[in-house]
Amino acid sequence: MSELTITTGGPVGALAAPARTGAVSRAVRNVVVLTRRNLVHIAREPLQLSDITVQPVLFTLLFVYVLGGGVSVTGGDYKDFAIPGLVALNLTTSAMGTAVGLSNDLRTGAVNRFRTLPMWRAAVLVSRSLSDVLAAAVCMSIVLLTGLAIGWRPETSVAGFVGALAIPLLFSYALAWGTACLGMVSEGPESAQSIALVLLFPLAIVSNAMVPTAGMPGVVRAIAEWNPVSAVTAAARDLFGNPNPSAASHAWPMQHPVLAAVLWSVAIVAVCAPLAVALYRRRTTD
Repeated sequence: MSELTITTGGPVGALAAPARTGAVSRAVRNVVVLTRRNLVHIAREPLQLSDITVQPVLFTLLFVYVLGGGVSVTGGDYKDFAIPGLVALNLTTSAMGTAVGLSNDLRTGAVNRFRTLPMWRAAVLVSRSLSDVLAAAVCMSIVLLTGLAIGWRPETSVAGFVGALAIPLLFSYALAWGTACLGMVSEGPESAQSIALVLLFPLAIVSNAMVPTAGMPGVVRAIAEWNPVSAVTAAARDLFGNPNPSAASHAWPMQHPVLAAVLWSVAIVAVCAPLAVALYRRRTTD
């Protein structure tokens, strides 16, 4: 009797692990397929890329050559100060694409078609966040290439340069989950874009991205120094080796910008990812 128990117990345990592994591999395949689908849609409608291709060039040239003559930066040239800020600003404002894309899929019935397939339900959200991070990488590359063309130079090691790229992309990934929640509660792409713009534009502007916070009024300065965009910008400036006047501030995020940027990003994902999944299930439950 005991031999029978041992003999039958082995295969059951052996089958359980492959079953779990198979479920994970299917989920990964679902995410890959849907991510590719999102990228193909962008390729078929190139105008969708205007906020990550044309906008970064315009913002870089306008801010550097318009504000550059009127903003004094201690320890360096304005363009060296501005380029890391423009990376954070462009990635923040372009994050509304997640909200617009999800809202459009809901309105056109694409999500309803996905529900008829034997796929991992959360793959729709995960794939959207990943495709938008890839778009953010393109946006950041364009800002940096434009900056190099007008004279910006990083003064750092290879590790510092990689870190300066990774932190803004991590923050962009976090914002994608935040704007995914907006896409779930909006009635259509237009309202999703409007709501996201109202929230993201002040977040990008009331920061140290384009001007030092030292000259801001007290309350506004406090808000700017605790703004996650400011932490990301200050971290990028430190890692690029560019001027970072915010280091003179006594605010904790400005004294520890890399840690603050990572903590902000992780906190946003920890809150918004489960919330986005819950809103998605509620929105797609009959």
